[in-house]
Amino acid sequence: MQCTNHRRSTFWMKCIVEIHCGGPQHLVVRKNESECMILSSACHGDVKCAAILFQLIDVGFFVCFDAFLSLLTIMPTRILIKLWRFLTARQFKRLSAAELCDFGCFLVLACGVILLGQTDISLIYHMIRGQGTIKLYMVYNVLEIIDKLCQSFGGDVFETLFNSAEGLATCSQENMRFWIRRFVSDQALAMAFSILHSFILLAQAITLSTCIVAHNNALFALLVSNNFAEIKSNVFKRFSKDNIHNLAYADSVERFHISAFLLFVLAQNILEAQGPWFESFLFNAFVVFFCEMLIDIIKHSFLAKFNGIKPIEYSEFLEDLCKQTLNMQTEGSKKNLTFVPLAPACVVIRVLTPVYAAHLPYSPLPWRLFWILFLISVTYVMLTSLKVMIGMGLQKHATWYVNRCRKRKHHLHFD
Repeated sequence: MQCTNHRRSTFWMKCIVEIHCGGPQHLVVRKNESECMILSSACHGDVKCAAILFQLIDVGFFVCFDAFLSLLTIMPTRILIKLWRFLTARQFKRLSAAELCDFGCFLVLACGVILLGQTDISLIYHMIRGQGTIKLYMVYNVLEIIDKLCQSFGGDVFETLFNSAEGLATCSQENMRFWIRRFVSDQALAMAFSILHSFILLAQAITLSTCIVAHNNALFALLVSNNFAEIKSNVFKRFSKDNIHNLAYADSVERFHISAFLLFVLAQNILEAQGPWFESFLFNAFVVFFCEMLIDIIKHSFLAKFNGIKPIEYSEFLEDLCKQTLNMQTEGSKKNLTFVPLAPACVVIRVLTPVYAAHLPYSPLPWRLFWILFLISVTYVMLTSLKVMIGMGLQKHATWYVNRCRKRKHHLHFD
């Protein structure tokens, strides 16, 4: 009996101790004060990494957009100026490396737009729409993997083409035949690569459009499965600083590609949608961008945590990108944002051409030609103005951020 009373008293004493002393803090292992300070600093560092990551991806997006607009505005202007000089002077001079690159890129762009123009988008759309949600997820993931491979390979292909153009522009007469053969072969490779990449991006855009139009929550299933697969493939793995740098730049390019895909969806809705559709489009576009931003934050937060990447290193990534915008030389082998806008440009021109054609008035051929030239001129002026504004904004932001980093390093040096 005495033993039983002792057990009861011990039980009730334990309950009283737990009530008064127990709490959520007992669910975790206690740390000393220095470890708690380190943990608090790490948590604040994750938040700061996310804030700098927002800036880095946004600036990278606008760098890609600026290159895209340069391809559609500056490059045709330089080609027209060169043709005008040739027609007025009536004297052929050897083209410079920059002029060879312009003509080569224009040829790639023209061939890509012509071949994509022969593609039956509605046929591909109905083929993809007939697949189940799981197959849609598999198709989109396969296309995304091929797209990333094309991005990785594309920079090398066009760098080789530009080197061949440099060699052809500066070679002697004895080596002219060799450099012509090399330039032609590199041009053919760049053309084949860009056309393949254009078809991959077009297929991705059609797949995303299929998921958005579907009424069985296919978009949400695609976003959830695709984004969790992206998290799984990146977090809990060891990455070097350069790899994380490249990954942040790849996220900027991916953000631009998604914008091109949503522009494709918008164009298809303008041409084919019946009834009110704009609010639904805005909601779906917001969902897509919100999911991408959320996944990028989660991914880079875990990468920074498990690889010991500090916010100052993401700040260095942004500083390198700003210096690239200002065409400044950086110390050491710094990474550059490599973006080839030819394939997205082919897709955008392909999907916007029917929108322009649908709004042309039914009139005799001379008037139709007049309206075509008028729409092209207005579009060119708008895109050129937008390119100038974005370029000025990037220059001002880059100058401000580089000066800010210099002042911070100066203060740290004297401290």
